[in-house]
Amino acid sequence: MNKTTILKRRTVYTIAIALIAASASLCRAALAAEQSGKAGQTPATATALTPRQQAIVPIAAFAAAGNIPKLGMALNRGLDAGMTVSDAREVLVQLYAYAGFPRSLNALDELMKVLASRKQRGIQDAAGAAPGKPVPTGKALLTAGTANQTKLIGAPVKGAVFDFAPAIDEYLKTHLFGDIFERDNLDWQSRELATLGMLSALPGAEAQLQSHMRVSMNVGLTAEQLHQLTSVLADRADGANARRARQALERALEATSPRQASTPQPATCAGTRTCNAEEFQAL
Repeated sequence: MNKTTILKRRTVYTIAIALIAASASLCRAALAAEQSGKAGQTPATATALTPRQQAIVPIAAFAAAGNIPKLGMALNRGLDAGMTVSDAREVLVQLYAYAGFPRSLNALDELMKVLASRKQRGIQDAAGAAPGKPVPTGKALLTAGTANQTKLIGAPVKGAVFDFAPAIDEYLKTHLFGDIFERDNLDWQSRELATLGMLSALPGAEAQLQSHMRVSMNVGLTAEQLHQLTSVLADRADGANARRARQALERALEATSPRQASTPQPATCAGTRTCNAEEFQAL
């Protein structure tokens, strides 16, 4: 074997080793991303919302309020900030669970108009991801929704209102925590940011807003990020929304402070004397 052949083999061997190392690195990165949550989430140690995460908040708030002109502006800003068509569409589909089908349908119609206008101006927005798995049906959907609800809240949820109206319990588990939260093309942090934006725009939903502040922390959003959310609402949405969100966050943080800590109990809901503005209520 001559020197040229040996050198060629060594070169091929070196390249192969480099490719294997690169592939292993990519695999490790992919595994880390999967373990830290779905795409779009930020680590639990993050102190700031990404531009994309910030953009979700006013979109959700204006959609819930039915303010279509401002929703259009917020959608444009969100798409410019890196939201995909799928991101925006998922937020507005989720809206039906909090503000009803009319607001959701009107908001989706506005999104279609915004996308058409942007396309006419030569802007090609990224389509984004479709759900990566089929949503269960029947009893499997109820099982999945119950598991999602328990994971998000941090404990099984029960209460007198669910004993009085079992249908609402089933709808929450199958529709909201099942049909919606089983769709994995929008991560749970983004869904909670959207929920907070929506609830901040609904006077009278302060108890649910506080509950979802705690849920947001359960899915990895930090207190710093939630404080920033209130600032985003003040700057880009409405002062009343920001005030409701700020008060809800303060109460949620006070309720979870070390001096308030106790042995976890199943969460109780509306309709019991222990379920007040400081407890989880239905949504």
